[in-house]
Amino acid sequence: MTRIFYTTDVHGSDIVFRKFVNAGKFYKANVVFLDGDLTGKAIVPIVKRQGGMYESSFLGEKHSVQENEVSSIESKVTNLGFYPLRIDEDELKRLQETPEKVDDLFRDMMIKQMEEWIEIIEQNLKGSQIECYVMPGNDDRFEIDKAIEESELVVNPEGRVVELDAAHEMISTGWSNPTPWDTPREESEEALGKRIEDMASKVRNMRNCIFNLHCPPYDTGIDTAPMLDSDLKQVVKNGQVVLVPVGSKSVRSAIEKHQPLLGLHGHIHESKGTHRIGQTLCVNPGSEYQQGMLKGVIVNIDEKGVKSTMFSSG
Repeated sequence: MTRIFYTTDVHGSDIVFRKFVNAGKFYKANVVFLDGDLTGKAIVPIVKRQGGMYESSFLGEKHSVQENEVSSIESKVTNLGFYPLRIDEDELKRLQETPEKVDDLFRDMMIKQMEEWIEIIEQNLKGSQIECYVMPGNDDRFEIDKAIEESELVVNPEGRVVELDAAHEMISTGWSNPTPWDTPREESEEALGKRIEDMASKVRNMRNCIFNLHCPPYDTGIDTAPMLDSDLKQVVKNGQVVLVPVGSKSVRSAIEKHQPLLGLHGHIHESKGTHRIGQTLCVNPGSEYQQGMLKGVIVNIDEKGVKSTMFSSG
């Protein structure tokens, strides 16, 4: 039997990542997945003011600390999935006047974190016999891929058929259907469907195949998110947030057509759950990365099928 530990959408949270690194051994998994939307969403300046105090604002809160307390603020920022930047007032002003430099800095911080994460995985899993898959998602820039590709231990399964064990193959993609945010790895439903079909056509035994697709299938309950208006604000009616399915129709069509054993999905943080499409069990463990929670799902499989699933939270 093969035991899978799958988590997704950590969005740069250092504390959630470090929990993931230990999850394989803790749950006695043979295979671990860190899938989709790996990187953080913003830089948080920690500005040195006259008099030696440092100030920062994030998540609607202002913080003012002395120099010997800055490291604690930096830890809070990284655990929330942001990138802390210790900077003085003049440097901050220069950055604000040159947006292209901010973008370059943001990219470099993403790459640096990914390189550090891969090194930590290698140090912790070397010699453990645990297979580790790390795959970028639609929110992630292509520049981070190099750090994963250069690893001798970590595998990026994007775009190919992987033999997970002697009985199970897997196809994977972190790409999604279009979103309101114009993310780096999103495309039309037609293009996403072709991407999946190109991989599926190479699978030898579809009955035991795993579809590791970041975007969940459309209208399955594991793809439900708040409806947004033209200003990207949540739509509220009668005091309630309006919820709608936002998953991929091409992902659903591919699963309906091929009927793989298992679908592993993420993308929609608030839609933890399971759903069956024919014989295929689809799961989304959800994400609570800003709360420092590692949300995952443990799946036991053998040559006869899925033996059990259990959601985890820690």
